[in-house]
Amino acid sequence: MRQHSIPWDQAGPHAHPFTATHDAPTSTNVDLVVPVYNEEASLATSVATLLRATSEGDSHVTIIIADNASTDSTPTIAEALAEKHPDVRYVRLEQKGRGRALSKVWSASDADVVAYTDVDLATDIRALDPMVEVIRSGIADVAIASRLLPGLDISRGVKREVISRCYNRLLRFSLGVGYSDAQCGFKAMSAEAAKKLLPLVEDTAWFFDTELLTRAEWAGLRIHEFGTDWVDDPDSSVDVLATAWADVKGIHRLRRATRRSGGQTLGIDDVPAPNTGAQILHFIDVGIVSTLLYAVLFLFGVQMFSPAVANLGALLISTVANTGLNRRHTFGVRSPHHGLAAQIKGLASFALCLGFTSAGLAISANFTGPLASVGTLAVLTSANLLATIVRFVLLRTWVFAIGAHHNSRSAHHG
Repeated sequence: MRQHSIPWDQAGPHAHPFTATHDAPTSTNVDLVVPVYNEEASLATSVATLLRATSEGDSHVTIIIADNASTDSTPTIAEALAEKHPDVRYVRLEQKGRGRALSKVWSASDADVVAYTDVDLATDIRALDPMVEVIRSGIADVAIASRLLPGLDISRGVKREVISRCYNRLLRFSLGVGYSDAQCGFKAMSAEAAKKLLPLVEDTAWFFDTELLTRAEWAGLRIHEFGTDWVDDPDSSVDVLATAWADVKGIHRLRRATRRSGGQTLGIDDVPAPNTGAQILHFIDVGIVSTLLYAVLFLFGVQMFSPAVANLGALLISTVANTGLNRRHTFGVRSPHHGLAAQIKGLASFALCLGFTSAGLAISANFTGPLASVGTLAVLTSANLLATIVRFVLLRTWVFAIGAHHNSRSAHHG
């Protein structure tokens, strides 16, 4: 799966079978949910802003105020707004939880696209139209706003910035995901994707976003990211530390669930998988990257150590990187489950690569002159490229044999 950050007025050519790309309607129905809890001070103003912004777009947007058991005058204000404006609806929940509200409203929706925004409108609402367009056109199944892409005008405190970036790096390391900003309060997805994902999401609070995106990525759904400017709400009532701890527990639950299920993260059988030709091309790409990494590491290491030690270190590091890249990009294994086992098996092929490159070292042992290091590198690079041919066979038939079998079965059913 690939994430994309694209300008609002551009879209790539990629299509996905979850979303039809023919006979598309000229107008897309969108249910835009606004979860609220005790927002009497800002609700009316925010809804007015949303009505102005969405009235000018190409889609028909219904704004749904999802009240999370408010105890102030929020229900009264919301009911009045729904009575006054035909494109505003009000839903009352007697339990708190942003995830609970989104899940309930989205599950009952008959719109083409479901979306949500935080009531503070910290994210630029103008991103809604391009987000809907990439979903409607079949480019993506899920579209999210991101505050962590470069070149954005982000206004928030150092504490929140550091916590947010650390959290998203933790997600990449622990769950193997590629999206950049899990918790930004502005997301959209196709109705079909929501129908598949929502029954599988357990969290009803703040971790809902992370679990939804993670399960979407593990399932092979396409996610588009839109970098947007963002202004922090100084009156936010979110307890950052408590939320962070709940998120850590959520990450642990997801990892534990994949172990119990044997690495099968979703019950979706029609996820497209790379075919053999695509695997070969991806493997070549990864091989080029890892070979360049090996070359750089060897040239750096030989300045401080003997050629044998430099070769050993460069080969070890590049092999670990090669296995990780092939796991995700060549063979489409997205779950973090069995990641360590795959690395151990991958390192078993390290002995084979070491044999090839050790033979290369023996050949180049008598090289002399100012270009001896370059000649040695050329011989070792050739030996390493030869080893990759055998390595592909080992990865396909042994290291990722289970994942490849599942993906082949999925592609057959698709």
